[in-house]
Parts: sequence; structure tokens; C-alpha cells
Amino acid sequence: MCFHTSQTKKTIELENRFNVNLADDSMREYFDVPRYHMNGFSHPNMLVIPQEKSNVLAPGVWGIVPSNRSKEEIKPYFKEAVKYGGGLNARSEKVFQHFIYRSSIMENRCIIPLSGFFEPHDHKGKKYPFHFKDKENQSLALAGLYTVIDTFITFTILTKDASPLFAKIHNKKNRQPVILDNESTHNWLSTDLNENDIKDILNFNYPEESLNAYSVSKDLFSPKVNSDIETILEEVKYEEISI
Repeated sequence: MCFHTSQTKKTIELENRFNVNLADDSMREYFDVPRYHMNGFSHPNMLVIPQEKSNVLAPGVWGIVPSNRSKEEIKPYFKEAVKYGGGLNARSEKVFQHFIYRSSIMENRCIIPLSGFFEPHDHKGKKYPFHFKDKENQSLALAGLYTVIDTFITFTILTKDASPLFAKIHNKKNRQPVILDNESTHNWLSTDLNENDIKDILNFNYPEESLNAYSVSKDLFSPKVNSDIETILEEVKYEEISI
């Protein structure tokens, strides 16, 4: 599952890449600070492009919360939902049935722009983190869903069955985030989609040849180490694994 991400692009780069504007320019300094590793279980503030205002980058909290909760209930809900993955990921196969996702799938879809993300490789019971990014160093567009609680956006990243590349790396869960190309990014935010249109986008197979995937330091998974540093994105090779 996609619980670890990176976002190192300046907001102006995201604005140009996705043809959007930052919702509030006073946030620019905050979101211009590179985040080399964001652990989803800390529920970081991230930028998303919401379907309701598809021309803006808006701040959102990673971890979807039911829309009938109040803003005071967001943090308690995360503690309650940690056993279910903290609302960080949503299985795309369940979006029309799940009690949270079904209320968002038709009108509250979003794009999560990232410079990269991490997935674990399991070898003899040990986890080895791999970093995924675009070969051309462009921002990636992940498909998500969101809710609005008072003025707060909470969101989740959609996942699907792993492609051959992801199955080799994320070899225990065999899942991957739903990555969109330029056309499907535009379509995902459209207000004119029916259920079949949405399913077609969720089944879109992003070309593996457009991605770089390589192993990084196991510090990524250590709670005792600050892994939100630039060197966490550097390749670290392990003799015991071969992908």
C-alpha cells in the first residue's frame, strides 16, 4: 500500500504542470519546503487538486475522514482508524460500496501531485524500501478521493492490483497506487463521468517504462531516524535482493 510519499517540487512547478493556481498564496512558503519523506501515519498536510475546484491546488490532510464528522473529531478518528490503515489508501475495487468512498466517488475525486512515493519489498521477512519516480523527473498524478469537513479537506490515495513491475517490488501486498497520465488526469476531475467511465480510468495501466524504481535506505522505516532528508532519495543497493 502507498503509505510513504515525497513531494520536492516548488508550488509554481505544480501550478505549471497541472495548469492550476495555489488556493491561497500565503501558503506558498509552507508548501515550497521540500518533503523528501512524508509518512502517511503522521497525517501530513499535502496539496491536492479537488474535483469541486479543479483549477486550484488546495491543502488537504492525508487520511480520509467521513464527512459527517466535525473538525474536532478528525484526530480522534485517525486514532480509531489506524487499524484500518488510517484512511491513507482506498481499494479502487470498493469505491462504489464502501461507506466513505461511495459518497465521494461521483463528486469528490481528486489528484494528489507528488514527486515520488515509496513501496516495501519483502525479502526473508525484512522490508526494503523502494522509491518510484518519473524518469523525466516530472510530477506524478495519483488518483484519490476526498471529503470536506468544515473547511478541511481529508483525502485518500486509491490503489489497485499491482502491475508486473509493482508485483516484483511490492511482493507481499501486490498493490500499487492508481497513477494517471495527462489525459486520465484531466478526465478524473471531469463532472460528466458515469460509473463505467470511472471504472475505465481506475483500470488504466500507467506505462511502467516511464517510471524509475530503486532501493533506498532502510532508515525510511525507522521511527528512531529522521528520514525527511534529501539523502533518503539516494539509491542504496542490497546484495541480498535482486529485482
